[in-house]
This record gives sequence, structure tokens and C-alpha cells, in this order.
Amino acid sequence: MLNKSFRIFIVLLGLLAAFLPLSVSAAPAPDPENTIYLDLPSGRVVIQMLPAVAPRHVARIKELTRKGFYDGLPFHRVIPGFMAQTGDPLGNGSGGSGQQLRAEFSREQHIRGTVSMARASDPNSADSQFFICLAPSPFLDGQYTVWGRVVSGMEFVDKVKSGSQYNNGAVSNPSKIVRMRVASDVKP
Repeated sequence: MLNKSFRIFIVLLGLLAAFLPLSVSAAPAPDPENTIYLDLPSGRVVIQMLPAVAPRHVARIKELTRKGFYDGLPFHRVIPGFMAQTGDPLGNGSGGSGQQLRAEFSREQHIRGTVSMARASDPNSADSQFFICLAPSPFLDGQYTVWGRVVSGMEFVDKVKSGSQYNNGAVSNPSKIVRMRVASDVKP
């Protein structure tokens, strides 16, 4: 009896092994041309850009990044449990690069780590300012252009200095971007 049960077990084990992969493959490496290194005082944040979702915004972010536009800019608006916003050379939320972009709204969700464009009331007013969601914010879905996702380093975004809850998240003496680079431009 035991011998027959053992043989059945071995047969079943063999069948199971036939359907399992021989090796576990790792996730594909990120495309360096569509990866941003956002260096903060506390560490590096890696953002995977989404060119299939927002091609014009991704192209503009890469263009500004390659010009060094974002280096040294403050996180001027940070609302705990919501988002951290940067990309304004004036540091008060009213500045930009001078080139507005047409909206590229999508079905991408604003979850923790989503990187999305800030804008005024005009849907086509996004420029250089962007925000990183600190928590799910589904009320933003379909109304702001999502262009990336943080794939590592959210713990460093969490360390960005928070703003005043009484002044729409405005930050005094804000944390600043040390440097922002397209990964393909960074030498190992």
C-alpha cells in the first residue's frame, strides 16, 4: 500500500515539475532612456517614465532634465498624506519653463509613488511643475497627466519637508532637488 502511494506521489511530483519553470526570471531592467534619477539630500529616487502614456510630457521632462532645469529647485508645496510638488524656478508655485503642454490624461491611477504634472485650472496649462503622490489620490485620476512612477526611493520622498496645513502646503525653508538626471546620461 505504501509503495503504491509513494509511486503515485512521485508521478504527481513529476507532473507538477513539468509545469513549473526551471528558473525564475527577474523583472526586466528599466529602460535607462526612460528612467529619471531624482537625487534628494536624503537619497536617490528612481522614477520610471511612461512614454506610452504621456509621450509629450515625458519628452519635455527629459529635455528640461538634460538642461539641468530641475537642479536645486525646491519642493515648494508638500501636503502630508497627499503629495510633494516641485519644478517651479520661482519656488512659490507660479513659475515654470515657459512652455505649456496639452494634457495627456489617461486611465493611470494616482497611487502612492505616481508622478504627475501640476497645472492651473486650464487642463492644458502643465509646464515644468510636477508632484509625487504620497498616498492614493483617486480624485485626481483622469484630470492630471501621469508621466511616471517611483520604482525605488519613496522613503526619501517621505523625508521631504512638509508644508503648512494652513497655507495649502506651502513650505518655508523647503527641501530641494540636489540633481535630476536621465539614467542613460549617467556614467557608471
